[in-house]
Amino acid sequence: MKRRSLVLVTVDCLRADHVGFQGYSRPVTPFLDLLAKESVVFTNAIVAGVPTYFSVPAMLASRYPLSLGRDVVGIAPHEPTIASAMRQAGSSTAAFLAANPYLSSRFGYHEDFETFCDFLTDSLADGATLSRAAEDKSLSDFNRRVRMFSRGTHLTAAAYDELYFWYCQWRSWRENVSMDGLRRYPAADVIVDQACSWLSGIGDQPFFLWLHLMDPHYPHYPPQEALAALGLSHFTARRARVLNSAWNRDDIGPQRLRRYRERILSLYDAGVYWVDKQISRLVSALREWQRWDETIFALTADHGEEFLEQGGRYHSPVTMREELVRVPLLVRMPGVSSRTAKGPFSLIHLAPTLLEAAGIAPPDTFQGRSRWDQLSTGTDLPSELAIAESVGTGKNILRADERMRPCQMAVRGEAYKLVINFNEKAERLYDLRSDPREQSPLPAGVARAERARLLQAAREHLQKTRHNQNSDLALRARLRELRHAVS
Repeated sequence: MKRRSLVLVTVDCLRADHVGFQGYSRPVTPFLDLLAKESVVFTNAIVAGVPTYFSVPAMLASRYPLSLGRDVVGIAPHEPTIASAMRQAGSSTAAFLAANPYLSSRFGYHEDFETFCDFLTDSLADGATLSRAAEDKSLSDFNRRVRMFSRGTHLTAAAYDELYFWYCQWRSWRENVSMDGLRRYPAADVIVDQACSWLSGIGDQPFFLWLHLMDPHYPHYPPQEALAALGLSHFTARRARVLNSAWNRDDIGPQRLRRYRERILSLYDAGVYWVDKQISRLVSALREWQRWDETIFALTADHGEEFLEQGGRYHSPVTMREELVRVPLLVRMPGVSSRTAKGPFSLIHLAPTLLEAAGIAPPDTFQGRSRWDQLSTGTDLPSELAIAESVGTGKNILRADERMRPCQMAVRGEAYKLVINFNEKAERLYDLRSDPREQSPLPAGVARAERARLLQAAREHLQKTRHNQNSDLALRARLRELRHAVS
């Protein structure tokens, strides 16, 4: 088979239910919706871990995030990946990643990319949403005393927090700000500009291009052009800053936060729209250079995002809800007919599938299995369970002690989902057909056969992890971490 090129786009925080080709009503992905008509769409793609640092190793290296040990984060030195396989086969390789600190050379993501740009420079704006630490530094001695006095009762503490929050907003309102100035990461157009510049210089050589886009990630400061396209021109930079600051408050509960939810979702959707528009521009460039017909294109997300569905925000590893583990997955392969794959599809299988579609044998270390035969022949994908795992802490994963906390695991079937919390020594079984929002775990005596099946799958997964750990890769990763600690 002729060698093909590969583009992999991962979008931070992109939920499966916020793209049109999976049923979202707001027109935020017009280009991807068209592309889906000539692609394979996986309606139940499941990440192997949450958040980014537990998810991306499965996509690039087809490895479960905890299989090298809970203390290992990222790609191990010299670990086989899509990039290494493509490069060894003679392809040019490049990665342009929108300033996610967990996707950096510190965690091994630069290896086997001839061009690697993570945009983690001091020139990037770090955002102007006031954190509690920043607020504390700006307090006068008088305000510190008032704050300390306010902690005497719940009512006085709440009153102080409310007044101080709005004082900070009033103070920041006087500043001349823009969406671009407030954004903490480069927008998708910046990433695509760099990618197009690189593509224009490689001639006819096969290539692997990985883009990681951050536009739907909090804090939400989408370009004004995206807001205007969705009829949201009334969102100014100042207003967006107030909304982001309010959404980030940890001194008020979900009920009060809900007043901001719809407006935050509008900003989030504008970020998704901007991703779609820039992907359209990238594909247009590939068509102009007559590379599109030989290129495999895959789009997915590292995880989803919570918007108070169960009271949570963002994408903490302490939960394995559908809003986080179920992500969009669209794969366009030249010569392969469009279809919809409805069963659970773990992203652990994505890397070997893409490599085999490109005419390259997947490395033996990959834990996933290629589904290229089924996709290329139009046959049904095997019915299987998808497993996601993480370390149940919302704290700083850069601290080694935080990585050693108890694990969490989700075993996702077509109808049932089992969530195991090893810290609480508890399990919860959900029937996703009757309870898609996972609000009511089934009683212990219900669906016993399904519970036993999913528990057995979890047990087998843990046994494989313990017996098949690649000690060489794990040791290299730990040595890299020690070098960072002493440098």
